[in-house]
Amino acid sequence: MKKLLFFVLLFTSINLFAQEIKITGNITDAVTGKPVSGASISVKGKLTGTTTDSKGNYTLNANKLKLPFTIVISAVGFEVQESQVTSANNDISIKLTQKAIVLNEVVSSATRINQSILQSPVSIEKMNLKAIKDNPSFTFYDGLQSVKGIESVTSSLTYKQINTRGFNSTGNSRFLQLVDGVDNQTPGLNFSVGNLFGASDIDIESVEVIPGAASALYGPVAFNGLLSLKTKDPFKYQGLTLQVKSGLNHFGESVVKPQGLYDFAARYAKAFNDKFAFKLNASYLTGRDWYADNYTDVSAATPAAQRGPNNPGRDALNIYGDEVSKTLPGIGLVSRTGYEEKDLMNYNVYSLKLNGALQYRFSNNLEAIYQYNYGRGTASYTGSSRFDLNNFVLQTHRVELKGSNFFIRGYSVGENSHDSYNTRSLAQFINRDWVKDLNGNTVTPDKADDTWFTRYAAAFNGSVSGVTPNSNTAARTFADQGRFLPGTAEFNAAKDASIHNYGLSGAGVFSNSKFYHAEGQYDFTSAIKVFELLAGGSFRDYRMFTNGSLFDDKDKRITIKEYGSFLQAAKKLFDDNLKLTASIRYDKNENFKGSFTPRFSAVYTVDKTSNFRASYQTGFRNPTPVDQFIHLNVGPITILGGAPNNSKGLNVYENSFTSSSVSAFGAAFGKAVQSGTPFPQAIEQNKGLLQKASVAYIKPEQQKAFELGYKGLIMDKLLIDLNYYYSSYTNFILNTVVIQPSNPILGSDGNVTTASASDIPGGKVHAFQLYTNAPDKVSAQGASAGATYLLNGGYALGGNATLSVFNLRNANPNNIAAFNTPKWSTNATFGNSNVINDFGFNAAWHWQTAYDWYGTFNGTRPGRVDAYSVVDLQFSKKLPKFKSTIKLGGSNIFNNRIYQSYGSPAIGAIYYVSIVFDDLLK
Repeated sequence: MKKLLFFVLLFTSINLFAQEIKITGNITDAVTGKPVSGASISVKGKLTGTTTDSKGNYTLNANKLKLPFTIVISAVGFEVQESQVTSANNDISIKLTQKAIVLNEVVSSATRINQSILQSPVSIEKMNLKAIKDNPSFTFYDGLQSVKGIESVTSSLTYKQINTRGFNSTGNSRFLQLVDGVDNQTPGLNFSVGNLFGASDIDIESVEVIPGAASALYGPVAFNGLLSLKTKDPFKYQGLTLQVKSGLNHFGESVVKPQGLYDFAARYAKAFNDKFAFKLNASYLTGRDWYADNYTDVSAATPAAQRGPNNPGRDALNIYGDEVSKTLPGIGLVSRTGYEEKDLMNYNVYSLKLNGALQYRFSNNLEAIYQYNYGRGTASYTGSSRFDLNNFVLQTHRVELKGSNFFIRGYSVGENSHDSYNTRSLAQFINRDWVKDLNGNTVTPDKADDTWFTRYAAAFNGSVSGVTPNSNTAARTFADQGRFLPGTAEFNAAKDASIHNYGLSGAGVFSNSKFYHAEGQYDFTSAIKVFELLAGGSFRDYRMFTNGSLFDDKDKRITIKEYGSFLQAAKKLFDDNLKLTASIRYDKNENFKGSFTPRFSAVYTVDKTSNFRASYQTGFRNPTPVDQFIHLNVGPITILGGAPNNSKGLNVYENSFTSSSVSAFGAAFGKAVQSGTPFPQAIEQNKGLLQKASVAYIKPEQQKAFELGYKGLIMDKLLIDLNYYYSSYTNFILNTVVIQPSNPILGSDGNVTTASASDIPGGKVHAFQLYTNAPDKVSAQGASAGATYLLNGGYALGGNATLSVFNLRNANPNNIAAFNTPKWSTNATFGNSNVINDFGFNAAWHWQTAYDWYGTFNGTRPGRVDAYSVVDLQFSKKLPKFKSTIKLGGSNIFNNRIYQSYGSPAIGAIYYVSIVFDDLLK
């Protein structure tokens, strides 16, 4: 009772000293004198704030705040200003100074608290609202390619993957993407599908990127870095915004004529008495996807000189079904006739995003939020196969309670794969629906492949009357009799049946997986005062369900729980010129031992705008649910997670060959057979090339990284950012392919058995893609340099270059994750949003060197990604009277057909026109 009385008296005393404060004023442009609509006025260090109306007027109710306090005034294209409030009823009018680009940004991702970007202890990049609006690419997400240190890979018109500092992939589970603090990875895939389920251009306020390990503050997913998307607060950005964008792609292509692209978006937000606010978003993007039509013969069992369109064993990169092959005595390697991707994939892609948020302020420093996001779309994804994420749905619910020094957040992420499928498996299943035996009877699917090869051999060897013997073309034509042709009713029926048949008997991919996440943090700095102290923690609960199509969970459920907590302390020394920061995080996954990840950093400020930094940080990544428990048959290969319980009874870890030795054996054996060596003798001569695979079960991977950097602002016109990093990796999670024969691979003498070697040309083998760890230590290092210069007249010139170097050391390249990163990557930007009379432009140029891409799509064999450059350009015209902006622009305007990963489609030009109406109904 005494304690209750004490708190009542304390609360009463606080209210006695607090006052009812009402601040009014007008915000104008210092140059033109025109009112600034949509300017944000907020109380520094509090949640309280408001915005100006169309005439630049505002009213801020700052009740129960003690005087004096400071208000912060900001608007897009203007310098931020502060003003002190000293009386209860102030009239504060401000003239804002125009600024083409604000170089001294405020960021929050580097240390999880707001600070100047110049004093960040680690490398960080930011795309602010003005940069998003001026972005010349088709979408803001496409424009991230111009940000220093970012690598991007396009699998589809609606799916682009982002990465930093090497080890890139088309599905990047080492890189964390947050939207308003919510991890929007798909639970079944365990990576974010670009911005397919993210936010629309008109609702994004800012994007922050941390290149490199961020696990010390953000947990195991942020192993390679962090991309944090922040959407617009309905208290600050009110009114109706509409966007209509239309474009064309597929120029200069032989397979398809130019196709239309359409992007529609609407946003409405409203606040009531600065206490309650809501927002609603809807956007829809649709178009014809890029075509993957690289028909290079990549047959691993065929010598390189003999590959090509006339190779009977041809395995074309983007033709599927021809992976099924067999070595026929006296003939050699023969593959089945496949189907082109364009006949299998749904290229009519789209992205639908619906979003709603409710926000309520209990006081000047306490706010509650509920946010719901619904995303549905279609995209092509290059993994171990080319997957069609068809009508895929991702939903998130978020609740949050926050103040200026704390937050408590909980959210759920759930997916529904709907009509998604594997195109490679689809082709193989269609190919098994129509095969006839020599008597003309259609056989069952389980006998189809063997029967087809029997027909081929019979025709080639002259056993079929009316068919030219010793002709591969004639033999294939005979074997393909009854083949379902693309576009026919039979083909479409077989395709639809397989897409909606999940697991081992079909090409469909089914997942209704979800995860629940809770986290919170508290900043104790204001209470301690001697030094800064931040603490936080998180908990995540995965609940996987794929009904046997992705995991072995048809009769059981797979659940995984993990938790973590962190502590960060910072202290300024030597007249606040040196800031030391230390943080440590502990994470535990129920299937693995816990891991500590420390980070130490120092920032030395020579003057207010020149800062040197150094940091040591660690990163770790728990194997994801997919890493541990995936069990997916994709035709000739089964993808198998590395948890011991996931492979019980398969004998694959104990009885398999390395894929490289099988490739070497296949090439040597094929050459011997073609030169006339009898089949059994060719087996005996070359079986010594085969090697037993030795693959360990999976465990967490580790990273240690050192970084040195400098960031400085010279004369408020030139921003310079330099950094160098060195990272070493151990236990790197990777995929390795092994080949399991039907027979035991080793005899009692420890040598490879003839029976197991004979299984390979006989087609009695199955490939497994296993998740495991690299036993060796490798390293990567790199450096980046960037500069932004503000010229007179509102022009801004920027440029950056990134060097990335991978050191294999003494490691076995077959045991190491693919680096998949160009050695050099450069960007240049130039623009002015108001050259004259509200006409503006912006241009961005990207260039990168060639490199070899390694991925499971091509059996971990290298494919060349050539050097390329692209230019994005847009011209704009603002129409203040109509509160609108018209843009005419293009991505990759010179239509260079570029590949960003091997097996993915070539990307061409997009030309577009858009109009955005802003601040309507305000």
